[in-house]
Amino acid sequence: MSDALVVHPAHTALLVMDVQNDVVGNHATDSGPLVARLEHLVAAARRRGVHVIFVVVGFRPGYPEASPRNQAFAAIKQARRLVLGTPGAAIHPSLAPRDDEVVVVKRRVSAFAGTDLEVVLRAAGIDSLILTGIATSGVVLSTLRQAADQDYRCVVVSDGCADRDAEVHRILVERLFPRQARVVDTAELLAALGG
Repeated sequence: MSDALVVHPAHTALLVMDVQNDVVGNHATDSGPLVARLEHLVAAARRRGVHVIFVVVGFRPGYPEASPRNQAFAAIKQARRLVLGTPGAAIHPSLAPRDDEVVVVKRRVSAFAGTDLEVVLRAAGIDSLILTGIATSGVVLSTLRQAADQDYRCVVVSDGCADRDAEVHRILVERLFPRQARVVDTAELLAALGG
């Protein structure tokens, strides 16, 4: 049995990534329960003083950031999804950020790629990240790999992530993520946060 998870609130950030209206409906197979679990995690993190940071993917009108060579973003452009300021690009209403919480806008898969996330984390003295979001094989995987390379202590919440492909999700959280992160479920993280 592994040691109990310990969270140091002043040096920890909970990243809630790509939990946006268009993404929740398109990628999460159990979106209702997932959003409810994330609501509990966000509330517990706020009570304990853990930094809550929201990460969203969004594009300008006309999609100048979406190269036709990028298959995923070319498809988003064709579907006319995730334009900043539109309802589809908005964070799910159950998880609305507070006025004092940071929202990082990205135009690539990783929360670090081309964003100011690293600056925000460094300024706040953050050395530990709790990763949640949609999709497990997208933003969670890409952000974890980059965060681990930058020497952050990482925790992935296995049931705080979702993917369109349940088997890919399972392989990532059971086989790949444990190589670079502590993988816990919502109940274990809530216990570490004091309920």
